[in-house]
Amino acid sequence: MKIAAFLEWLAASGLAARIRDSKYLFPLLESTHVFGLALVFGTIAIIDLRLLGIASTQRSFQRMASDILKWTWAAFALTALTGSLMFITNAPVYYHNFYFRTKMLLLALSGINMLVFELTAGRTIHGWDRAPSPPRAGKAVAALSLAMWISIIFMGRMIGFTTSRAAVAAPPPAGVNFDDFLQGTPNDSGGPTTTPHNK
Repeated sequence: MKIAAFLEWLAASGLAARIRDSKYLFPLLESTHVFGLALVFGTIAIIDLRLLGIASTQRSFQRMASDILKWTWAAFALTALTGSLMFITNAPVYYHNFYFRTKMLLLALSGINMLVFELTAGRTIHGWDRAPSPPRAGKAVAALSLAMWISIIFMGRMIGFTTSRAAVAAPPPAGVNFDDFLQGTPNDSGGPTTTPHNK
């Protein structure tokens, strides 16, 4: 199945139609998505600020990460679920949206960034666990993480602003003259407004 056909199938599914047609489902999903994203970013920011040596420098990094990351992953799962449900309501439009694609790319890069941390500073964590700040690699990962998650939030907002104008409008009825709309009102005689031909 080609990707275009799959996207159309998603948008035409019963679940997508139910979400689109409901007065409350999409706003509820969107609100939950924003709440989950705020929790993801908030918990990640706490860890990144600790890695940068800005906050919670007296706490064990491992202990703090253990306490916080379970909330991060739970919030990420919630955000991914609600985001997927919103995506299927207008899958072809979202898929081709520049900001949506950039957001997905940044999410993938943030995952790679976490892997880099595990392969660098994470391997020597016992040596700096209670130190005010980690090695340079840890700080670099933290700075990149904050930058990417701020960008992810920005891209998410831009998706909403751009896809709302991407819906396909119904064609105008036959015989409608768009110049009539620009002039605002019909002529005084009550008949149709005529416009001069270009010369």
